[in-house]
Amino acid sequence: MAKPIVAVAVVAAGALGLAACASGNSGGGGGSGGGKTLIISTDLPLQGSNKDASDSTNNAIQLYLDQIGSKVGDFTIKLQPYDDSTAAAAKWDSAQCTANAKAHVANKNEVAVMGTLNSGCAKIEVPILNQDPNGPLLMVSHANTNVGLTKTWDPGEPAKYYPTGKRNYARVVTTDDVQGPADATFAGQTLGVKKCYVLNDNETYGQGVAKTFVEAAPKNGVQILGNEAWDPKATNYVALFQKVQASGADCVFLAGIYDAGGAQLLKDKVSVLGPNNGKVKAMAPDGFTGFPDLLKQPQAEGLHLSFAGLAIDELLSKGGAGGKFITAYKEKFGSAPSSNYALYGVAAVQAILEAIKNSDGTRKGVNDAMFTKGVTVSADQSVIGKELKIDPATGDVNAKDISVEIIKGQKETFVKAQSARCNRSVPPSLRRGPAASRAARAARTHNLGRVR
Repeated sequence: MAKPIVAVAVVAAGALGLAACASGNSGGGGGSGGGKTLIISTDLPLQGSNKDASDSTNNAIQLYLDQIGSKVGDFTIKLQPYDDSTAAAAKWDSAQCTANAKAHVANKNEVAVMGTLNSGCAKIEVPILNQDPNGPLLMVSHANTNVGLTKTWDPGEPAKYYPTGKRNYARVVTTDDVQGPADATFAGQTLGVKKCYVLNDNETYGQGVAKTFVEAAPKNGVQILGNEAWDPKATNYVALFQKVQASGADCVFLAGIYDAGGAQLLKDKVSVLGPNNGKVKAMAPDGFTGFPDLLKQPQAEGLHLSFAGLAIDELLSKGGAGGKFITAYKEKFGSAPSSNYALYGVAAVQAILEAIKNSDGTRKGVNDAMFTKGVTVSADQSVIGKELKIDPATGDVNAKDISVEIIKGQKETFVKAQSARCNRSVPPSLRRGPAASRAARAARTHNLGRVR
């Protein structure tokens, strides 16, 4: 296991007067640039089941910074990790996300945030960073897939995350209106299932990917028999899976995150419905990837997973900048990163560094560089093995990759790159008849215009 970087714990405190976390320089990040040290932070859950994946991400980013001499343009770059989880929650925590966002703003030399891992946390932090008086302060996520952060989806999205009317959030992975349909395509066209029961963790991410899977499934010959929330605090799910069994389902789609009761969920799935590659297949989205505890669990064998990007195995096989970086990581830490998202953490930092290089080193300047002309990382430099381009209008990335893996022998093994067979996903607000649709589309145009 890789030796983790020691992260700075951020303690909940009041508003923008919150003390900065171990700032490496006392200068003002909102002031002028010119040869100074700038901080890029990470905002990840460093406790609970996500610890290994987050440690791998921090280690990968630090390794990359070491490789480039921690320099970009005229600036020296320092990495500062933040923890958005708590021991009590053993995963991301909404109060901690709020405290972290305020700490980012108060940390004078910090010019960008790499994170968050969880979409729900990003929805809390982005509006606070957006209102930074010296900003907006840029956030680039390596893992958020919820659609509404950048595109019209649930009511008020995405405009409500950008109260200043300026965008300050980007990501280097695709969204759940791509992932959910790709999962449905794989279930129907490759696994050959006909009747699927969807379970979601009742959180922002889980509900979103469940919805897009449900919408795309019929186009792939899959009947949806139910879409029901599981209680992450429940001690067992036997009755829930007995209900699934009675429905006649030959597939279960677990839309959520593994650290929201996923271990017990899998135990009871196998106990009631049999092995994951048996009569009732099991599949989960990227919320179940990158967990060593999951890989060690006997009931995980045969579970298919999707990942909103290119898997480490695939990048290694292709060589290039991604393969070379993974090899360097293995040489330093003794094994590959424990999560595919570690590489995308580096990709997010590459995008941030490109923005810094094209800026004056201020928060506003860095954010403007990202959202005025956009950012491009060339294929020969990109650790994801292909050109990475951020759309300045939305903050979304050009890459729409979905990988499907299977857990075999306590490893995530690449199966295939999966495209989606579906009609373009339409948000709920546009599904209420012709008149309402016209009004919603007008509102959508208005909202997107405000936040560019």
